[in-house]
This record gives sequence, C-alpha cells and structure tokens, in this order.
Amino acid sequence: MIEISELTKRYPGGHEALSSLSLTIAQGELVFLTGHSGAGKSTLLKLIAAIERPTSGHVVVRGQNVGRLRRAALPYFRRNIGLIFQDHKLLYDRSVFDNVLLPLHVQGVTGKDAAKRVRAALDKVNLLSRERARPITLSGGEQQRLCIARAIVSRPALVLADEPTANLDDAYARDIMDTFRAFNEVGVTLVISTHDHDLMRRYGGRHVQLAYGKLVA
Repeated sequence: MIEISELTKRYPGGHEALSSLSLTIAQGELVFLTGHSGAGKSTLLKLIAAIERPTSGHVVVRGQNVGRLRRAALPYFRRNIGLIFQDHKLLYDRSVFDNVLLPLHVQGVTGKDAAKRVRAALDKVNLLSRERARPITLSGGEQQRLCIARAIVSRPALVLADEPTANLDDAYARDIMDTFRAFNEVGVTLVISTHDHDLMRRYGGRHVQLAYGKLVA
C-alpha cells in the first residue's frame, strides 16, 4: 500500500523535519505513529497525502510516486484517501451536511445515495442532529468529529489521521476508534498519529515511533 524510501523533508531555513526515513505499510494495516511534538508525524502524513513534497526520497502509494504527481492529478489521487488533520479545513460558509457531502460530489455520488451516506457518517460521530448547522457554531470536539465524518463518508481505502481523538472525551474517542477499527476489519488501511498510549494498547496495531525526524522503533 505505502512504500517510503530514504524520505527527507527540509524546510526553508534548514529545519529537517524528516531525515532518510524508510517504512513500508501493508494494505489493511493499522499503524499508530508516535513521538514527541515536532518528531515529524504530521509531516509524514502530509507527504503521504501529497499535501507537501519531499526534499529527497520517495513516497509510493498504491503504485504511484506521489512526489511526482502533477497538481491536476492530486484530486484524483486523494479520492480514495480519508484525511483528518488538526487544522480541520472545514468550509464555514456551508452546512455540516454539505461539508460531509463534498467528497461524494467529487466522486460523482449524488442524490438519495449521497444523502443516505452523509447521514450515516454523521450518525456515527453523533452529529446527525446538527446537519443544518454551520461549522463555526460547533465546539472544537464537534468540529473534529465533523472532520472524521467527512473522511469516512467516501469509504476510502486509506485513512490518514493526525491526532483524531485529541479534542474528544474518552467516550467519544472510543466511539471514533471503534469506527476506525470496523473500517480496518474490512480492509481499510489506517495510519494514525497519536500521543494516547492507552488508545494504542486498547486497539493494538503496529506502533511506529519517530524522534527528531528519524524512525527509532
């Protein structure tokens, strides 16, 4: 599913967020990325999603070298990826329903089927009663759950999640992870960055630890 080889990401000013990192993630794996703040977890997820490009090395996702994709090809590449990042990237001029609907429209799914899938995703994160609300009226935890609904509505083959349970209480965090686990059990590959060691112990999977941009365990 994901082949990472000698991956380095250096930002202007010389800061090296990742250094010669190599990693393979198989189809259907559940992988937790751990490490201190600034270890490179978020950068790695953004490189896999082609949100950023590597300074050197390669990221290959489902046979595609994502660092070489043209800008016009990126929406097609991301169609089968669910993205959950800490900056949310919600559309505040649209309703909760329409935010979750957007990935389906990109895929060409419309009408009753799209509405049914949106409401099922909102129900999973306990936001169905807020479908007509604007994201700006939601709490931080509710916005996080909205991002998760948007990420899973298209039934992606790969989910990349950056601290998806960070703003949630324990009950909601377990509900979200149970949803992720259900997806994983039917073959969805999950790569999740987290500081929550209790969560990792509860859900198993493979643990990949980064430190100062390097793979250490």
